[in-house]
Amino acid sequence: ITLFVEHCSNTNKRKANWNKMGKGGEKAIESKSVKYTWDEVKKHTTPSDAWIVHSNKVYDVSEWHDHPGGAVIFTHAGDDMTDIFAAFHAAGSMAAMKQFYIGDLIPESTKKPREQIEFERGYRDLRAKLIKMGMFKSSGLFYAYKCSFNMGMWATACAMVYFSDNIAMHIGSALLLGLFWQQCGWLAHDFLHHQVFKRRSYGDVTGIFWGNLMQGYSMQWWKNKHNGHHAVPNLHNSSALAQDGDPDIDTMPLLAWSLKQAQSFRELSSDGKDTAFTKFMIKWQAFFYFPILLLARLSWLNESFKTAYGLGASSENAKLEMQRRGLQYPVLERTGIALHYVWVFALSSGFGRFSLMYSVAYFLLATCSCGLFLALVFGLGHNGMATYDADARPDFWKLQVTTTRNITGGHGFPQFFVDWLCGGLQYQVDHHLFPMMPRHNLAKTHKLVESFCKEYGVKYHEADLVDGTFEVLQHLSKVSDDFLREMIHEFPAM
Repeated sequence: ITLFVEHCSNTNKRKANWNKMGKGGEKAIESKSVKYTWDEVKKHTTPSDAWIVHSNKVYDVSEWHDHPGGAVIFTHAGDDMTDIFAAFHAAGSMAAMKQFYIGDLIPESTKKPREQIEFERGYRDLRAKLIKMGMFKSSGLFYAYKCSFNMGMWATACAMVYFSDNIAMHIGSALLLGLFWQQCGWLAHDFLHHQVFKRRSYGDVTGIFWGNLMQGYSMQWWKNKHNGHHAVPNLHNSSALAQDGDPDIDTMPLLAWSLKQAQSFRELSSDGKDTAFTKFMIKWQAFFYFPILLLARLSWLNESFKTAYGLGASSENAKLEMQRRGLQYPVLERTGIALHYVWVFALSSGFGRFSLMYSVAYFLLATCSCGLFLALVFGLGHNGMATYDADARPDFWKLQVTTTRNITGGHGFPQFFVDWLCGGLQYQVDHHLFPMMPRHNLAKTHKLVESFCKEYGVKYHEADLVDGTFEVLQHLSKVSDDFLREMIHEFPAM
């Protein structure tokens, strides 16, 4: 009887672990160590059937929706996560993966040439060197200054409305508020990348202050979207069911960043053809680029509100995460966004003095200018750079470098202004390689990255604000031309 009771108890414990870990954990517990080829790993690319590789060990994380970082883990289903794992996790995090271990990868099956293996070893050694140099340690004084400066911008924008009835002063206040929101974006970015605090909950709560309360953006919406982007920048989903693509380039039917993406909506049409709206938008997308940027913040506010209050999700990956996990900080998120709209309403209404139309005009000027200020920077970071299919991605380093553009001073914009405006993302290449590195250490790190790239013959791209913007517009025009040319070739009767 005692043995039977113990057996039932152990069975219940295993079931509880399975519910928490997902079916991948159950399989890992029951399986013995076996050898797998790379081709076998590549078959498991969906959240319900997800295998990942770390240091030549294979893990089955199918249905692991309790992953602390959320559904971003499924962006590397069927792929090697060794380097992206190191980029995003604290030391010792691999201990949580032991429960999912199902066997070893046969290294030879990847068919990597010796040069590639040496290259990967080289950039892992560079990361270890940067850790020893203290490049991942943040400066409390730097972030105290940045937070104080931002709050000074906010207070000034409020004072310009409260103490003045001058229209020019109100326009200046709205533009300053838009710039304040942009700078809040960089601060929230730093805290939610865990660049500042070792204890991640501190970074999350501070991120809610700068994100939810001050900007009106949901922390969880942003983390799901942004972590997914970092894991797979400029990648297209490998299949309709896979979640291994970059959510930041999921901009169809408004903008297409490759010919394949421009044609991607055909599979949604019953006749397999592009709709009139899709053809119109892709044809003129270079002209619509800036108007779309002006409206970007309105879209982000909408997606954030829906996420925080359970009214919808911005992507299938986010939808899955919300269904299985819900909000990590539901009370703080919802309270922060509610209070955001309280203070924004008070300011936009001139603290009760403005008419309805005047209040709407103030709000739209601040909101649209913020969308432009924000999107200009991160648009230059990736738009117009290389795109890949998720199932044909290069290694971690080359993926991050070839899909990313650094921003320099030039065309009358001094470097110190670019450094302030871009909030660390002027070193977009370096940030993507080391996302947990505080922004004040990126300049020094950039010199080492530049030297490493020269040593191994890897090219990265830099441009100033003006040249970079023209590159983006030229890329959009090229995609439009390719799309129209291909459409005429496939449907000559048109």
